[in-house]
Amino acid sequence: MYIRVCLFIVLIVFISAPVFAQLEIGASYELRDEDPQSGFGVRVEKGFLKQVPLVNIGMRAHFSFFSENNDISEDGISYSENLTNYDFGVALTAGVSVGLIEPYIGLGLGSTTLEVKKKDFVSIPQGFEQEPDANESNIYFNGIIGSKVTIIPILKPFVEYRYSNASLSEPEVAELTTGRIVFGVSLSF
Repeated sequence: MYIRVCLFIVLIVFISAPVFAQLEIGASYELRDEDPQSGFGVRVEKGFLKQVPLVNIGMRAHFSFFSENNDISEDGISYSENLTNYDFGVALTAGVSVGLIEPYIGLGLGSTTLEVKKKDFVSIPQGFEQEPDANESNIYFNGIIGSKVTIIPILKPFVEYRYSNASLSEPEVAELTTGRIVFGVSLSF
């Protein structure tokens, strides 16, 4: 009986306590409009300027990893192509708490790397020149719009759209602009 009462009190404190979290660590599943199209991400966000009422301002660091393996057959030649993309960046975010929902926006900079490796060639005709593997890194800026939901003070599911533009480095292999939708969960400490 004593354990049940203690668990009930702890549960009430977690559910009813105001959210004073200064640090959020999150994981996400990400879908984007270029190959590879799906991947995973992690992020760490630190809030500051807590004296501003209703507005939550923070700095975020994020990392995403995408990988895809394709079997390609063109002009009678078959091969395997491995696409790997990873990016990392920082962003300044600002949100407004409206009950349990916190819509937010953000702006940031980052770096993205795309690696294209071709292997396992089959049926190569005489005189065929294999294209070299491609590896390209670009700097990008991004805009973020999203929303978090505070189910309990330490658990926040979120969804966001992140637009990235790599025109700062003029990419040759990767796409100039990409959009991605991100679904994830953050833990607040």
